[in-house]
Amino acid sequence: MIKILFVCHGNICRSPMAEFVMKKLVRDISSSAKHVTTNSALTATDFEIASAATSTEEIGNPVYPPARRMLASHGIDSSGKTARQMTVADYNHYDYIVLMDQNNLRNLRWILPRDIYERELAHPSKVSLLMDWAGKSRDVADPWYTGDFEATWRDVNEGCKAMLQSICK
Repeated sequence: MIKILFVCHGNICRSPMAEFVMKKLVRDISSSAKHVTTNSALTATDFEIASAATSTEEIGNPVYPPARRMLASHGIDSSGKTARQMTVADYNHYDYIVLMDQNNLRNLRWILPRDIYERELAHPSKVSLLMDWAGKSRDVADPWYTGDFEATWRDVNEGCKAMLQSICK
């Protein structure tokens, strides 16, 4: 089982977009003759994918309507998803903790024990930034401030596709 947790500040825009895009990509592995990866033995049941926040600001709130509409315009349903905060148990459970930006990385210091946080900063083992998977050292565009959900959609797709290709080699 490959377990991925996507994390952003509030868990209502970027991280749920990444969660549902990645879920669609792994479903496509099972149903498409054109595999995203080179390992055709993997199916959607081989993955556990979720998302969470570093903050408590949006806990219990649904996916932000413009993010939900962007997903829906690409045939992706995000109904039922509500924001939750990441926990230490999540760090222990998931294989990959994928952050949307540098601020999310800094905010992990309030969630993870100090020794784990400092170890991840020095020698990342589980924690990464989504765009790093695509070979780009930058944050995922934040639509909360820009209103540009299309830019976020492009970043999330690029990062998720690159991540899936990499972990499924």
